[in-house]
Amino acid sequence: MPLQELIEGDRVVGAKSVLRRILRSEIEKVFIARDADAKVSEPVLREAEIRKIPVEWVDSSKVLGRACVIERPAAVAGLLKCRQAKEA
Repeated sequence: MPLQELIEGDRVVGAKSVLRRILRSEIEKVFIARDADAKVSEPVLREAEIRKIPVEWVDSSKVLGRACVIERPAAVAGLLKCRQAKEA
């Protein structure tokens, strides 16, 4: 299941937080809900493409919210790089 790594890993939820972490080179993969508002998701998608960060599309924001273990929908989430990779 593609969302399993998001469920088990360290994650950031929310477009602003994910974008901030992308700019700091702390994101390994981005997850975007297909029903997310383009104004919210486009800046994250654009920056992820520039930095060659893989983007995984999720069926809905409700599913993405559940995968992030929160009780509300999420338009964007990011999987943080593991600490070992950052230290190397």
